[in-house]
Amino acid sequence: MVQAIQKDGTSIYCVSFGSGSRPLVMLPGLSLQRVKGAALGLRLMYREFGRSHRVYVIDKKDQVPEGYTIRDTAEDTAYVMERLGIFGADVFGVSQGGMTAQYLAIYHPELVHRLALGVTASRVNPVMEESINTWIKMAGAGDYGALVGDMLKRMYSPAYIKRYGWLFPAASRLGRPGQQDIRRFINLAKACLECNSYPELHRIKCPALVLGGREDRVLTGEASEEIAEALCCELHMYEGLGHAAYEEAGDFNRRIRLFLS
Repeated sequence: MVQAIQKDGTSIYCVSFGSGSRPLVMLPGLSLQRVKGAALGLRLMYREFGRSHRVYVIDKKDQVPEGYTIRDTAEDTAYVMERLGIFGADVFGVSQGGMTAQYLAIYHPELVHRLALGVTASRVNPVMEESINTWIKMAGAGDYGALVGDMLKRMYSPAYIKRYGWLFPAASRLGRPGQQDIRRFINLAKACLECNSYPELHRIKCPALVLGGREDRVLTGEASEEIAEALCCELHMYEGLGHAAYEEAGDFNRRIRLFLS
């Protein structure tokens, strides 16, 4: 099911699926693709969660204004959850979605029962600053092919690139976004560079799990480690994998499912 929740003159889309009785809110990372156009893929990728949970994948606003922050994404997520009657949910955030999930747990603890964070960060570091600023520059120049190519090369492991890298040029030619999508991507990317939940992580009291990629060339593996240290929670680092560990690691979803159970 795809739902559009209205807020501030624009829509926030939510894809829901699963037959379980417990709510699971999933928050995706920075992407040129919108949740509403990826409903089938999301259901396939996360189908194992649908047996124990009713899954809600909540996107960012359709129209993202200048100056939008990660704290704003958390407030929008809280608004959608409250509108849908979702309280005390398990929450799983990946990358930028993990940044949002941290603020959600800090400022809306009543909405979060358990918190799973994948390949994310709580504050800006030099690697993160360089990678995201590169993407902003490429997007602003309208160089979509270079943007997609750079994202893929930074996210995936050398072994994955060796095996599937020949597909990257084709991927960069598919689904060229419109100007509104590019502007939305840029504003969301800039929001990442303002993230600083680290000083407030001590306010998160719910059980938490952090999964990271040791070779993360987008946010760094150290970013995952410092979140787990601040939360005093379980941490698993994938050796040899980077930012796309959530796709490459065969047991990534299983680890989260076991934690949520």
